[in-house]
Amino acid sequence: MDCIKKKVNEELKAGWIGPNRSCDYHPSHFEGQDCTFCYCPFYPCEDTDLGDFIVGRRGNRIWNCSDCLFIHRTPVVKFVLSEIERLGITEAGDPRFPDVLASAKERFYRPGRALMVVGATSDAGKSVTVAAICRILHRRGFLVAPFKSQNMSLNSKVTRSGSEIAMIQTLQAKAAGLKNPDAHMNPILLKPKGDTTSQVMVLGQPYGDYNVTDYYGKFVPGPGREIVRENVDFLKGRYDFVIMEGAGSPAEINIYDRDIANMGAAVIADADVVLVVNVEWGGSFAYALGTIELIPEEDRKRIKGVIFNNLRGKADSFRSAIPEFERISGVPVIGVVPHADVVLPSEDSEALRGIRGKGEGRCLVGVVKFPRIANFTDLDPLFLEDVSVVFVEKASDLDGVDAVVLPGTKNTINDLRWMDERGISDRLRELRGKVPIVGICGGYQMMGTTLDDSQGIEGGVKDCVAKGLGFFDNVTTFGEYSKRIVNNTAEMLVGEGGEVTGYELHMGVTDVHEKPLFRMTNRFGPDAGEEEGSVREDEMLFGTYQHGIFDKMPFRKYFLSFVSHDGKRPDTSDVRDYDDIIEENIDRLADVFEENLDIPALLGILGVSE
Repeated sequence: MDCIKKKVNEELKAGWIGPNRSCDYHPSHFEGQDCTFCYCPFYPCEDTDLGDFIVGRRGNRIWNCSDCLFIHRTPVVKFVLSEIERLGITEAGDPRFPDVLASAKERFYRPGRALMVVGATSDAGKSVTVAAICRILHRRGFLVAPFKSQNMSLNSKVTRSGSEIAMIQTLQAKAAGLKNPDAHMNPILLKPKGDTTSQVMVLGQPYGDYNVTDYYGKFVPGPGREIVRENVDFLKGRYDFVIMEGAGSPAEINIYDRDIANMGAAVIADADVVLVVNVEWGGSFAYALGTIELIPEEDRKRIKGVIFNNLRGKADSFRSAIPEFERISGVPVIGVVPHADVVLPSEDSEALRGIRGKGEGRCLVGVVKFPRIANFTDLDPLFLEDVSVVFVEKASDLDGVDAVVLPGTKNTINDLRWMDERGISDRLRELRGKVPIVGICGGYQMMGTTLDDSQGIEGGVKDCVAKGLGFFDNVTTFGEYSKRIVNNTAEMLVGEGGEVTGYELHMGVTDVHEKPLFRMTNRFGPDAGEEEGSVREDEMLFGTYQHGIFDKMPFRKYFLSFVSHDGKRPDTSDVRDYDDIIEENIDRLADVFEENLDIPALLGILGVSE
């Protein structure tokens, strides 16, 4: 507390400074934040609208306001400074500070409003629509948070606090200008483990395994609804707007009464709704009208607009039918958005359905398409290089490849068996030393000699010890270990070095007997300098638990230096960080939406006038 008081006193003397973009930590909360009070003068305010108590490492209660954005808004800061000057407050801890906070809250604190984006079908464009709306509102100076109550995806990322949420919510948070997405934005994450069973993650941590019957029969009517309510209310208490994303279709009448992902979530959040339809699929007016008609009348009243998305070609003919659609449906069309040619990560493995390859580069990279492939967005940065990808589902798919990637998987043992049965494992052994091979997470585990799953944690069969590819002298053991969920920053121990950022999401512990690939730079205490990964440069073998290793330039450039096609290596002279490219494409996406949406109508639904 003495340190905080000292810092607040320094801030009181400095006065207003606004956004301090020269600070190494700006923005720590959201783009354009006011940094005048980096150390809050009200700490610990104990106002449950703004924070809560947590248990510290020593078991003591600590006031936690890490998610509070209130004091980082310029109008609030200027009002607080004027009150401090008016009252003659000169030091932290002045007993009049609670009165200043009360006055500031009365003037500026308002619970936010929620808007839900649902889709007439899967792949309607809900995710990109939410991202575009988040960026459009962020540009206008609003604090915005994305929210998806329930997401089924094997593409996930780790938050600052060590929680696992769907990757798409982290992208939408980036669109909203937020530095640190959190688990409140995706409180329920379903990670399929088989045909009928999923691991349920609640607030980014494993909660339990459920089959479909138990999930809808026990989880949803039990803790499910309250989890959604608590978390959307949490965000509404801190942001001007919460832009919610639905899942699949909102008109699934067979499970409508158990819905917490679409209209059920909209009811909980008291949100108005916008329906998005993918024009490219054909039958878009029928999709839109059928969806609206199947929703019960009481909930149908929430639908305030329709966006027809992903139109290719001229819109004139399409637009001519809109007045009739509006007459029949009673819902206004607030946008006809053309196809946006942008580079953004895909939400889930549905994006790979029926796709044999991707990219137009000269060098061919074979990516093993595991039945339970996870976090395949690790590959996206490669598509920006002189690379094309073939998705490997049988041994012959590896013919002619210039490199191989073994990606992550939700079930390492079963997907290793799948590779063995299809002859892919033997073909990979033939390619050893001839082309570079990199394994990530589950793919890395497969590259060892042995995978010990005696307790049936991974493969579901006890007393199972599987033979790995044998590329590394490593042994992975699956036991009663908690899932490892952690963000990492590391330096490369190979090539020209450089920084790599990534995250771990895995079961199992690997006993490594190889030269390490990375040294962690965000470890402290006894874990400082921890080494990770495996590398045999002479055989062009690389393995790591780190997802996201291709995002930063150093490792991507290093790996591509081993790739060649007809003796020619890919041009890496213009390799850039993937985050910078994503940021540019979010802006491009928002531009397309802003040009083709009725923005006054959208803002009107949100209760804002321009």
